[in-house]
Amino acid sequence: MTSIGGTEMVDWNLAVATATRFVRPGPEVSRDEARAIVAELRRHAKSSEAHVRAFTRMAQSDETGDVPHDTPVLVVDRPGWIKANVAGFRAVLKPLLAKMEDRRSAVPGGAVLGAVGGKVTGVELGMLLSFLASRVLGQYETFAPASRDLPAAAQGGRLLLVAPNIVHVERELEVEPHDFRLWVCLHEETHRTQFTAVPWLRDHIEGEIQAFLGETDIDPGALLERLREAAQSLAGAKPEGEEGEDDGGRSLVDLVQTPAQREILGRLTAVMSLLEGHADFVMDGVGPEVVPSVAEIREKFQRRRASGAGRLDQALRRLLGLDAKLRQYRDGERFVSAVVDEVGMDGFNRVWTSPNTLPTKQEIAKPADWIARVHRKADGAP
Repeated sequence: MTSIGGTEMVDWNLAVATATRFVRPGPEVSRDEARAIVAELRRHAKSSEAHVRAFTRMAQSDETGDVPHDTPVLVVDRPGWIKANVAGFRAVLKPLLAKMEDRRSAVPGGAVLGAVGGKVTGVELGMLLSFLASRVLGQYETFAPASRDLPAAAQGGRLLLVAPNIVHVERELEVEPHDFRLWVCLHEETHRTQFTAVPWLRDHIEGEIQAFLGETDIDPGALLERLREAAQSLAGAKPEGEEGEDDGGRSLVDLVQTPAQREILGRLTAVMSLLEGHADFVMDGVGPEVVPSVAEIREKFQRRRASGAGRLDQALRRLLGLDAKLRQYRDGERFVSAVVDEVGMDGFNRVWTSPNTLPTKQEIAKPADWIARVHRKADGAP
């Protein structure tokens, strides 16, 4: 993931080319139908703003009292999603790449690694993105850099809606298309509202990510050992002397973490559970007012989330840690629902006061503990 002898350890262009080549084609639609879908998604994204702000009571206003609209909404196809995410990876990983660049001279065989590593890693990243590109319905890109084809807000950020995936899922679930498209937009608009209405949130998450990357163990021996453990886990084997131990279904990401990274990841897991659970809570809370078939959509969508598309899909989800993301939706929504039931929406919104009022991983599982800590302290209770 760095430059050794002038050769990049990640060939980003090859990653895009590989992912674009191997990504599945989207559902068949006519040109006129495609134009209509894109236009409708744009309308729903626009209308979702007012619904989400009214329900959450969250809004960021400028000097005139108006809500700024500088975060672009991009309706993309699968290759467009791939390009956007590669750009995001490059931006987030830049400090780590610089750190590894400084140490390249100490890496045994660095010149050889630099010659072949970029191509290999580019292909591996491309294959990963080709898998994910057919599954993501929408995404708020918090750290997105702007480009000619992919604009972003001045401080970073853009909202992506992946049209072919939305159409694919609505057809698979056999739900009302217009309702489903609005339902998806409500979820993604909630993420945009979270970051535009809470000014410190972006920097906080970026700081945690950079701290995680800063703890990356770049000693080749240690890294190879962790990768060996990962390979054995994926193959169903156990390291020698550990035949009786269970890895607990750990993903590849889990197996390459240092102890310090696990601590940081615990905090990141908590905040991501909050954000995803809040978005699910909002999309279902707004739903009955504007999405007549919301109950049917939620029931069918939950079944799809839980089951996966097949055994291979389930294995890949476990490997990539996507099952953990599904738990974030579920656990986070339960946290938000429990807190709102107890202290109301304004009471819940104290969560956005500062990083200190974010729930811990333990509090996500025990909402009463967060209420006791944050509300007791804020209200001056002993």
